[in-house]
Parts: sequence; structure tokens; C-alpha cells
Amino acid sequence: MFNSIHEECGVFGIFENNTSNVASKAYLGLYALQHRGQEACGITVCDKGVFQSHKGLGLVGDVFDHNALNSLGTGNMAIGHVRYSTTGGNNMNNIQPLVIRHMKGNLAIAHNGNLTNAAELRNKFELKGAIFHGTSDTEDIAYSIVSERLNTGSIEEAVKCAMKSIKGAYSCVAMSATKLVAFRDPNGFRPLCLGITETGGYVVASETCAIDSIGATFVRDIKPGEILTISSDGLSSDFIETNPTSLCVFEFIYFARCDSTIEGYSVHKARLNAGKLLAKKSKVNADIVIGVPDSGIDAAIGYSNESGIPYGIGFVKNKYIGRSFIKPTQEERESTVKIKLNVIKETIKDKRVILIDDSIVRGTTSARIIKLLKDSGAKEVHLKISSPPFKHPCYFGTDIDSEENLIACKYKTNEEIAKVIGADSLDYLSLDDAQHLVENAKCGFCDGCFSGKYPVDVSGCAKKDKFEKKLYN
Repeated sequence: MFNSIHEECGVFGIFENNTSNVASKAYLGLYALQHRGQEACGITVCDKGVFQSHKGLGLVGDVFDHNALNSLGTGNMAIGHVRYSTTGGNNMNNIQPLVIRHMKGNLAIAHNGNLTNAAELRNKFELKGAIFHGTSDTEDIAYSIVSERLNTGSIEEAVKCAMKSIKGAYSCVAMSATKLVAFRDPNGFRPLCLGITETGGYVVASETCAIDSIGATFVRDIKPGEILTISSDGLSSDFIETNPTSLCVFEFIYFARCDSTIEGYSVHKARLNAGKLLAKKSKVNADIVIGVPDSGIDAAIGYSNESGIPYGIGFVKNKYIGRSFIKPTQEERESTVKIKLNVIKETIKDKRVILIDDSIVRGTTSARIIKLLKDSGAKEVHLKISSPPFKHPCYFGTDIDSEENLIACKYKTNEEIAKVIGADSLDYLSLDDAQHLVENAKCGFCDGCFSGKYPVDVSGCAKKDKFEKKLYN
């Protein structure tokens, strides 16, 4: 709806020591992770080795009703997934968790991230006769694990061997008949964390907000390169050789929910820091600071606190419109912003406004929001962005795959972009400040979409959706 950046997905897994209604806990966990993917979702439950799945296109609340949850039955393990597709189209075969039935049993898997050698892996398996049902790179991970499982003694051994051949970003949960396995790529591009339930079971999730949602207690982040196995015997860990950590810095700027903690640091606090850093280096005379809901609000508060300019609530957001909202005509597309965001005129009328947002992609949404403010009586609108400008593709699970539509690539200066979108001025967070949003960070960060410098080789990346393209026009 908003021409904004989308992250691929969120994963959730739960292991209880006794049979219980794990599907309902997975449901709550996915609800908490809904912001990470709004195209499709699914849950797979394991009951003594028997897998039962339900999945569909749409939001968690639309796909799962009482009947759907009851159809999953009870069990002691479940994994779930919310999806936004960056590779592989929006179709049923790509909805996760994926369930593979192989010679040694069942495997279910859910994946957050994007492989850089997915096309190479798929080609290798296809030449051996493998049949792929979808076009997402999660199938490449599943085939890699299954092929190793045929020659190893356990699912965790198979995962460890498979991790040596899969490259790129992956934070995954996998489930066999008796074990839940969580594993994270050697760079730690995407977050993954561990919690303990009130009954002594365990939960793994993309973010701590999902652990909180079921009343579990956060234990720790799963480390880059770690294979964490949960079974009736408890927890065990193994590792493959790791690289310098390169967590996606945009997790702190936009993707993660503000009440989550990643790598020991509050997302809310990181966004306050972004606003603070903007205020220090991007000063302007103004009467009020407002933020674009939701991820711009924390940074706006941080800017206000540092600058001394009052913070105000500039917009009311309609929370009942999902990404599937239909806009069949150009006129209706133009009015989308008005439907989702409405200006509180009393806040901004006759005032010089500092507007804080998390990013600019193509510029169309920023232009419409600025027009809304000026039509509502704002004298000036100064746009401050709590991230550096997007100038390069992302290969690790974000849908920035082309430079040609990025407004920061079309124009050379901030002044040119400001003129195009109707702002009185425009400033971005600097690259250096983006690396310092997290004070005393315990990890390094990937900022490739801003800097063009990637922590791993991306030269072999290729499109994997050959079966979703028409043979001819």
C-alpha cells in the first residue's frame, strides 16, 4: 500500500514436555510477529511424530479461526511462519512451514532470510531429479537438510552439514518427529531468540515480543552459526565456523517491533537514539516534531527530546487496513494515504513541522504525506529520515532488488529530492550514525543497502522465479 520496505518473514517454534494445545501458543506468537509478514502464514503441529498443518494467504487472524486451530489438534511441538515474499511468488506452494516427508521421517521448516546461492543449490538438486513444488529458497534449505539426513544419525547433524553449503541469510526453525532445531547463519543477518515457557518448555522466535506474547521468559539470543536442539533431553548446542557478525541494521530502524530486544538492546531505545543523532546533526527552526506511524514515532520523540522542540501527535492511523486493501483505479490509489493516515489538524495548522520517517523508497508515499500536511495547514514541512538513503539492492531478505526505482539513485542531492516530494528540506541519518544506533553493540551490522558494501560475496545471486514468468508476451 505504501511503497515501503518489507521484510521477508518471521518464525516461531515451541517445544513442551507434555502434549498440550501448542497450536494456540503458536497462533499468539505469529500474531505478535504479524508486522514481519502479511502475505501468508501457517502452523504445523507435531503429535508423537504425526504432522498436522494449516496455512493460507492473508493475515493470521484471517487464516486461523477456531475451526482451523482445532483441526491442528494437540501435540508437544509446533512451528509457525508469517511471510512476505522477496523470493518466490505469492502462491500456496510457497507458504510455510514447508513439510517434507522423506525416507527417515518428517521434516517441517520455517525460514526468515534470503539465500545468496539458492539458484545454484536448486540447479544441483534438479539435476539429481529433485522435484520442487514452489519457488522460494526455503525449499533449497529443506532439500539440503534432507539430503544430509540420509547419511547422518540425527536431524541436528544433518542441519550442521547442510549449513556448510547454504549461503546468505537464514534464521530457521525445523521440526522432526522428536526434536525442534533452531539455527542461524554464520553472519547472524536476521534475529532469532530463545525463551522458556511457564511449564518448563522452550520457545524460539524471530523477536522477543513473540516470546512475551505467550507469557514465556526470554533466555538469550541464538548465536550466529549456532544449531540449537530442543528435545525431551533438554537443550544442546553445536556451531559451525562463524564470520564477523553482520545483523541487518534496519531491524533496529524499522523491521522489528519497538517492544522487542535484539542482541541485548532495546529496539525502542535504538530508535530514540536515531532521532537524537538526527537532531544533533540536522538542526532546523520549527514549532513541532511529529512522526509517521508506527516506526517513525520513537525517532520523533528522540528528536524532540534532543532538540527541545515539542513533540506532537500528527496522525491517526487506521489500523484496520491490511496490505490486501484493493485499489482498482488510479484515483483510489492516490487516496490510499488519506484512508490509512489522517492528519490531526489542530497539531500542525500554521506551524513549521519536522516530520520524522524511517525511510524513503521511491518517494511517492513521502510526497503524499507531505501534501496531506500542507493541505491541512502546515506552513513548512522539514523531512528527517532515521536511516541513510537506500542506494543498493539487499540480498538478505528485504525487497530492495533494484536501484532504478530508488529516489536516492535518481537524484544527486537532498535538495533535489526535497523539491520532488514537496518538502522544505530533507536530511538523512548518516552512515556512521546508523552504525552507532546501538550503544556498546555486541555485534556488527550489515548496511549494504545503504553503503553497497556487503559482508559476504553476492556476485552469484540470481533470480529463482523462472517458473513464474510467462514464456512470451
